[in-house]
Parts: sequence; C-alpha cells; structure tokens
Amino acid sequence: MVGAHSIKIRSTRAWLYCLLCGVLWLSAAWSEAQPPQAAGKSFKQEELDQLLAPIALYPDDLLAQVLMASTYPLEVVEAARWSKSNPGIKGKALEEAMQTQPWDPSVKALTAVPRVLDMMNEQLSWMQKLGDAFLAQQEEVMNTVQALRRKAQEAGHLNSSKELTVKTEGSGDQTIIILEPAEPEVFYVPVYDPASIYGTWWYPAYPPYYWYPPDYRPGRPGIWFGAGIIVGGAIWGGCDWHHHRVQVNPLKYNEFNRTKINQTDWHHNAEHRRGVAYRDPAVQQRYGQGRAPNSQSRENYRGRVEQGRPSTGAAPQPGAFDGVGKGPEVRSYSNRGAVSRGGFGGGMRGGGGRR
Repeated sequence: MVGAHSIKIRSTRAWLYCLLCGVLWLSAAWSEAQPPQAAGKSFKQEELDQLLAPIALYPDDLLAQVLMASTYPLEVVEAARWSKSNPGIKGKALEEAMQTQPWDPSVKALTAVPRVLDMMNEQLSWMQKLGDAFLAQQEEVMNTVQALRRKAQEAGHLNSSKELTVKTEGSGDQTIIILEPAEPEVFYVPVYDPASIYGTWWYPAYPPYYWYPPDYRPGRPGIWFGAGIIVGGAIWGGCDWHHHRVQVNPLKYNEFNRTKINQTDWHHNAEHRRGVAYRDPAVQQRYGQGRAPNSQSRENYRGRVEQGRPSTGAAPQPGAFDGVGKGPEVRSYSNRGAVSRGGFGGGMRGGGGRR
C-alpha cells in the first residue's frame, strides 16, 4: 500500500515537472518570436505621442533646447527658481549671470525663455518622462515630432504667421516640417489645444498632455502666441531631422557661454543629472547614476514629484523624484471640466491611460 502511494507521488511529481518544462519552453518560444525592436523599449508610441503633443509645434531650436534640458530635471528646478527671483535680468546681464551658475548649458539657455522654464518646473513628472524618452529613444522622439507636425498641417492648423515660419521638405510620410521664428532671435512660445490641433486624437486611452499659461483662454482655435522674447545667442540648439538628433550651433553656444567649442553634436552629461535615476536600463548602464546629490539637495526637491501626475492617481514612474507633495491645478481631457487639485492657473496633464 505504501509502495503504491509512493509511486503515485513520484508520478505526480514527474507530471508536474513535465508541465513546468512545457510552460518554460512555450514561454521561451513566445519570447523569441516577438519582434526584437519591441523589446526593452521604455515608452510605447502612444506614450511618445502623448508626451510630445504639447511641444511638437515649438520652433525647432527651442524644441531642441527643451529636449536637452529635460534630461537634467533638478537643474531645471534650480534655474526656474532663480529665474522667478530675478525676472528683470535679461540680455547681456543674463548672459553675465549665467557664467556663475553650475547648471548644464542647455538649462542655462532656457533662462532666456522663462515661460518655458516655468512650465517645465511646474510639470516635473512630464519633464522627467520627456528626458528619459529622449535619452532612450531619440530617433523615435524626433520621428514622433515630425508625425505630429504633419497631422497639424493636414488639419489646417500649422501655417506660417508673423510669429512662426513653416517650411517643408519632401512629401508624404517623408515630409520634413521645419519651424523657425519669423524674426531671427525673437521667439514666440506657441500655446495650443493638443486634443484638437492635430485633428481627432487617435489614442483615446492616452490623451495628450497639455499646458495652459494663465493668460491663455482654453478652447482657442489654432495656435496662440504670447509676447515675443529676444533671446540673442541664448538658444543655441537645433534639430537635424535627417539624422534624427539635436545639434549645437557653436557660434551661438560660444557667444552665450563664453567658450570655444567647435563640435555640433550634443552629448548628455551625466554629472548634471544630479543622481536622478534613469528609467531605461540601457541608458542607466551607459551613464550610471551621475553624481549623487547631497542631503540638502534632496531636501530642496522633496515633495515635488506629484506635480503633473496622471489624474488616475497612478504611482510615479521608477526613478522619479523622492517625496510626496501637492502640485498645481490639473485638468484632464477625459473629464475636461474636473479639477483634481486647486491653486494654480494652468497645468499639463494627460488623461492617464494604462501604464
């Protein structure tokens, strides 16, 4: 009787072992069958569209500057605070003041466009995701911008004006749309409704992020521009659409930063990351964690991650700023009239979506 029971146990174990082997084999076979380019991507196309929708119609040079600076979120916070405390410093005085600041040059440049710097500071979760996406999937980020511009143009909402010059190269899906200030070195920051500027939004589960400054009336048709800003050589970034990357204009860079570089390629400097974790494993392996901030730096930025979180209440992405706090007023396209937090005149939010 005991022998039969023992045989039954061994038989059951053998069956379970075979079942486990079969499951593992099927799992391995399924993994090998997946498209290799889809493996390891930190952001899906839906998320890239969602992240880039509010800035895809920025002039090329300003867009490049935002993408570069977004990879240094803590320094953007510092620069935004400095800018708010020194609103009257512009032109050569601003150039002089930036020589004494320790931030990355891409962050220093945005002090010439305080509205953009302020927006990035208010929307930390969005900014950090944008920087992580740019570092991990730069080619896809650049292609997404062009796809969004084509949609805006096809919808009849992207045309040359007294603030912005629109140029096109190529045709069809190969069309490259170049956006330049109508006046050299005078930038007008475009504000628009991402849910309508590109036509009917194509990812209902991933509504576009958006941001409205206090002086903008939501629901305006087309693109709205605030006052022009004379930036001189402060905005030295650029877009190389043919090679899917951002560039450096050495002449402007040297003028504003008082250096003598001659390279046109931009390279991320992990030292200015200040210990903020990288979301993508490959990027993390390439750059490490940078120089970790001291305890005082961590305390200065504690409590700011909640700004710009999805209205679904989802937890912040891995590597987000530590701490919890209240953010600005936030609106969602999935419930356009609802306000999830009060106390601010504008917000950049997506409608959540699955993560």
